[in-house]
Amino acid sequence: MSQSVDVEALVSAALDGLKFSYCPYSEFQVSAAILCADGSIVKGVNVENVSYGLAVCAERAAVFNAVSLGHRQFRAIAICSSKYNGETKGPCGACRQVLAEFGMELDIYLVRAAGSWSKTTIKDMLPMAFTPECLPKPSH
Repeated sequence: MSQSVDVEALVSAALDGLKFSYCPYSEFQVSAAILCADGSIVKGVNVENVSYGLAVCAERAAVFNAVSLGHRQFRAIAICSSKYNGETKGPCGACRQVLAEFGMELDIYLVRAAGSWSKTTIKDMLPMAFTPECLPKPSH
């Protein structure tokens, strides 16, 4: 995105959120911190359920938390996990689709548990995305 991002604050918020992850079954902690257009940062964590299909990913939790607070425009998201021996992992397909809803140019920071990160965009992670522009214009 064209606006500057305080990457360190965003990464720190995502790392801090790991301790709130609810993952008693997989022990796969994930946290996300989304930077809203007004500069505020909203967090989300994964929340598992004994019925695995009812689990919610951290990325969607962050978006849904932000939207419930009135935000509709986002500049960046940082996503981190406590596992995988220092490797980063990208969001699942469902989370990529939810993020695409708010802009294909959204910056994504994939954070390692040690705090280092790599940067990409939804556009790079979800080629040929189904976006609002794909829908026909309503004829009244």
